[in-house]
Amino acid sequence: MKIIGLETVQVEEFSNIVWVRLHTDEGLVGLGETFRNPLAVIAYLHETCAPYLLGKNPIDRTAISRALRDEVGNNFKGFPTRSVEIRGNSAVDIALWDLCGKAAGQPIHTLLGGRSREKIRMYNTCANSEYNNKVRAGYNQQIFSRDEPPPARIGRHEDLLLQVYEPARLAQELLDEGISAMKIWPFDVFARRNGGMHITPQQIREGLWPIEQIRNAVGDRMEIMIEYHGLWKAPPAIEIANALSDYGITWHEDPIALDNFSDLAEFRRQSGARVAASENLGTTQWFREAFTRGIVDVATFDVTWTGGLSEAQRVTHLADTFDRPIAPHDCTGPVTLLANLHLLAHAPNGLIAETVRSHLDGFYRTAMTDIPKVENGYIAPLAGPGLGAEFDPEFLKRSDILRRVSGVCATQ
Repeated sequence: MKIIGLETVQVEEFSNIVWVRLHTDEGLVGLGETFRNPLAVIAYLHETCAPYLLGKNPIDRTAISRALRDEVGNNFKGFPTRSVEIRGNSAVDIALWDLCGKAAGQPIHTLLGGRSREKIRMYNTCANSEYNNKVRAGYNQQIFSRDEPPPARIGRHEDLLLQVYEPARLAQELLDEGISAMKIWPFDVFARRNGGMHITPQQIREGLWPIEQIRNAVGDRMEIMIEYHGLWKAPPAIEIANALSDYGITWHEDPIALDNFSDLAEFRRQSGARVAASENLGTTQWFREAFTRGIVDVATFDVTWTGGLSEAQRVTHLADTFDRPIAPHDCTGPVTLLANLHLLAHAPNGLIAETVRSHLDGFYRTAMTDIPKVENGYIAPLAGPGLGAEFDPEFLKRSDILRRVSGVCATQ
């Protein structure tokens, strides 16, 4: 079997996401995905990756992915995890795993070594339907503040608004759906105002308000994760974590810029908080240093930013060696979720799956032939070969679709 074509797919409505399809001479097509800086990623895939990939046997995925990492893009030592090169390589790697599964007639979790569990507990990242799937300048999410008047009515699944204005309602809605863990970021608004350098006592109190509302409404039935998005310097991040110490927070995610190991160690020491990291710097080299220093408790790498499932598998094994669980990042596109679930179903140290309910009930269903079923707060990987799902044929007929092919596109 040989790769005869590399196709990229982008849709204006979900402009931040790039999908990759690898076409083969046997008619099999592998699907991959990444996000952010989409036009640059597309250019890299066609200009640099495609000339190397065409004619290769996709079954040799380890050699191909290593060559893309170390030689073709010549990028592994010179670029951080979220570089255009590694994003493009990640999408290709996931597509290679999908192809290998289809060629073998087996789901990816079987190729990884079989299941360690039948289903995975999930948590809800409290975003909205446009979170991470639309290109935005600067800080890529919408930030709301209670200084602004609330909308007259906040609709179901508008969790970015609910976490700011009606956090108790949000927690109860999730519990009613069987979801007993949620992630919010009530302090981001102050990081943006202050450059992450300082937080006032009043701002701390305002940031604590949603957590207090959740605890008053549902008690300890809801686990709460706090996302910092790496926006803070160490001293105010430590202040925030200490202020949260009485609220039973499950983890503190990317509390500071993750390239500063000394400050992260100091955050860990002074706060005593459980640290989750890092979607931003998630290669094996970074985790090797972080685990050795004892400063990361939960590995939250992103398979579409760290080198695909191949690098994610290596990080998973490394985390297991240090007795640390994995909880891969996912609030982007459907392929990321599918890949994560295969990894989490396999990995003995798989902890919990990140999901966004507005995505699961929204554009994932539009884009794919199938999505994983959710039942009472648990989710399971699809059972079909490879990822277990393809693009819905109608999705590929959209008027706002942008497709580019290097080589031959053997199928539609």
